Formats: sequence, C-alpha cells, structure tokens
Amino acid sequence: MAVQPILLFPDEGLKQVCPPVAQADADAARLLTDLADTLYSTPGVGLAAPQIGALKRAVVVDVTWLPPRKGKEPLKGHGLIALLNPVVVKSEGEMTFREGCLSIPEFLADVKRARWVRVEGLGRDGQATAIETEGFEAVALQHEIDHLDGVLFLDRVANIKTDLFRRKPSPAKTT
Repeated sequence: MAVQPILLFPDEGLKQVCPPVAQADADAARLLTDLADTLYSTPGVGLAAPQIGALKRAVVVDVTWLPPRKGKEPLKGHGLIALLNPVVVKSEGEMTFREGCLSIPEFLADVKRARWVRVEGLGRDGQATAIETEGFEAVALQHEIDHLDGVLFLDRVANIKTDLFRRKPSPAKTT
C-alpha cells in the first residue's frame, strides 16, 4: 500500500505499550502491508507498528530478503512473517547478537536473547498461526515484539560502556 515514515528515538511513541489488535479486518491487513512496504524500502529485517506511529500489536520480519554479505551464505528463514498480536510462548537457549534498529540508526548493541522461540499470533487472514525459529530470525522476532511493549534494544543492553557501539558512517555518495 504505502511506505510510511519511521519514527526515530527519542520519539515518545516508541516507548508506548500497544493494545491488541481487536479484529483482523481490512485495516489490520492494510497495516501489515504498510509495515512490509516500509520494511522493504529500508536495509532492515523487521519493523513493528509503533515504529510507523501505529500503536497496535503488529510486526513484520523478513531476514531472507537482503542480499548476502560478501563471502557469506544467504540468510535462511520463513520469508515474510506478518503477525498481529504476536506473543513469545516458548523459548530456549540464549545467544548474544549485535542488534541495530531502524528507529535508532546511529547505534548497534550486543543484546542477549533466546536462541529459539515459538511465537503465536494471528496471520493477515485472522487465523491463529505459530512460528518456530532460531538464530537471527528468532532474535529479529523478539526485537520487534519488544517494540510492542515500548521496549527498545537499548533497554536490554547489559553494559553501555562495553556493549553499545556507534555505527560507522556510510561513505558519502558523490553525484
């Protein structure tokens, strides 16, 4: 449908707890489409509704769409995951991953999260669905679900002095 502007930290909308989506109707489907369209216009792998100013429990994640880094294999995952009212219902293991966020583009941070998760929610069609995933895709889902509770990845940094990093600026483009 439409690419939406992404809210940037410290916008207060990023710290709000989102209420559940009451009904998987045309408005909810449009929100998921806007989230996906916006995600695919960025270098990111996930986006949550509050990041585009919609205080609703909706997320999209797709770790497979970015081209692989030089010398690396393409990332594996489920493709586009679009969920309403997602909840992590089970998790196992722990891993530390260097995360970034489209709403906090200047920083990366090492964050501990579950290595494997089962997430339940409603799909675009309103049907109950469950995703079981691990590794990077699990981290991305947990990161986006955190946004729905007003939690940013910076809130999960154990030690700001050792685990927070300023992103290297991109080389300037010449015209």
